[in-house]
Amino acid sequence: MTFMPEQKAAVLIEALPYIQSFYGKTIVIKYGGNAMINDQLKHKVIQDIILMKYVGMRPVVVHGGGPEITGFLKQIGKQSEFVSGLRVTDAETVAVAEMVLVGKINSEIVALLNRRGAKAVGLSGKDADLIKARKHLAEVYEQGEIRKVDIGFVGDVVKINTAILTTLLAQDYIPVIAPIGVGDHNESYNINADYVAGEIAGALEAEKLLLLTDVEGIYRDYQDKDSFISTLTLAEAREMILAGNIDGGMIPKVEACVRALTGGANKTHIIDGRQSHSLLLEVFTAEGIGTEVVK
Repeated sequence: MTFMPEQKAAVLIEALPYIQSFYGKTIVIKYGGNAMINDQLKHKVIQDIILMKYVGMRPVVVHGGGPEITGFLKQIGKQSEFVSGLRVTDAETVAVAEMVLVGKINSEIVALLNRRGAKAVGLSGKDADLIKARKHLAEVYEQGEIRKVDIGFVGDVVKINTAILTTLLAQDYIPVIAPIGVGDHNESYNINADYVAGEIAGALEAEKLLLLTDVEGIYRDYQDKDSFISTLTLAEAREMILAGNIDGGMIPKVEACVRALTGGANKTHIIDGRQSHSLLLEVFTAEGIGTEVVK
């Protein structure tokens, strides 16, 4: 499709008020799903982040990497086991998770950003005690009762120490964060990247939290495409979780939005990372895409 010069200019003019509004503001991006696996989408996400940076925003990237961890465990002959959707993580598994998340995925994202002219710095939760964590106990429902299960080195965020992030942002760097937390005895904890992104967005009082996923957004009834929700309040989001209307992989994303908003972030958005330049469409257009969860 070829656009006329006037149409190209109209696109730029539409973006102008958003550039003005978000100039100097912190935007936390949770990078995951198909946008991390598909090479074409991966490069478009990187382009989006670079553009956001060069028009004056302050992006912070938090990434996942579950499929790559599973793949590497298979290579060494270790089968992944899950309880309530969480990976059972013994000492060997957490070492693999840290190696894949920090040593492979994080460094690849940093390299892609730097190759495009950004100043990106890779971090894990161990750097400057960025993500203090404690053991998470999974909840298992059995015979009408909830039982707590120890699934190893899976963590909950206790505290985000933002000093290193504010220092890097002030020096024009893009922090890229792997969701590995550190315990009181320097032990590593693998933490759901959605939760880490939500906690960081709240602690930084970010203007926006953008969660890339592999669905269009939130539906009141996923089987009914006409039930798509473009805007959801914090109270409505909590009610939908409690009522079981949000389940599966969408729960941590909505809970991340709740954590971000209650922590101090202004707005949160769950967007379809399978769509080209989804970050730009959400930030720089009047319609946006996906579902926004607001206070």
